[in-house]
Amino acid sequence: MRGQYGSGWAQGAAAPGYREEPEVDPESETETYVAGRFTIEDWRWSGVPFCLRAGKRLPERTTEIAIQFKEVPLPLFRESTGDPAPNVLAMRIQPDEGIMLRFAAKVPGLGLDVRTVNMDFDYGTSFSVDSPDAYETLILDALLGDASLFTRADEVEAAWAVVTPIIEGWAAMPAPRFPNYAAGTWGPEAADELMERDGRRWRRI
Repeated sequence: MRGQYGSGWAQGAAAPGYREEPEVDPESETETYVAGRFTIEDWRWSGVPFCLRAGKRLPERTTEIAIQFKEVPLPLFRESTGDPAPNVLAMRIQPDEGIMLRFAAKVPGLGLDVRTVNMDFDYGTSFSVDSPDAYETLILDALLGDASLFTRADEVEAAWAVVTPIIEGWAAMPAPRFPNYAAGTWGPEAADELMERDGRRWRRI
């Protein structure tokens, strides 16, 4: 699904809608938000959804990859009074680069209570240095002729093979009624409904 932000509040200040931005057509149908659920049809990834979302004028500027592990059919501590959250491995790309592993652990003692705990690695805190901006690294590698961190051509082509039919499909149908989410929010309600169909929800960042 797609969206376009309207006026709202972002970072404690009033924010104009996309169509009110300078040099933007007041009737623009350009998307500023996209959310989707993808699957890979093979035995290894059968039943595993890949849920993606990206947008502008959201509450935070952040990039993260989160892997939520399936719940086991037979919990080890069935008599626990707690209800721990699913185990999650989150890789924070920006701005606070790091890795977080969230899992359920038994509370010490004779009881069988289980609680959710975190193991968190923060790049800046661990090394007491600021990591370079992504574009700084990109420009330096380009100057040095080092392509080891660049995306390979076949990977780019594979990505466009997935995205192009979606773009062409949207171009062939009427755009939704824009704007459909306020600046400073996490996107249209339809994005939440997309996840709720399978009993899931977006990870709170």
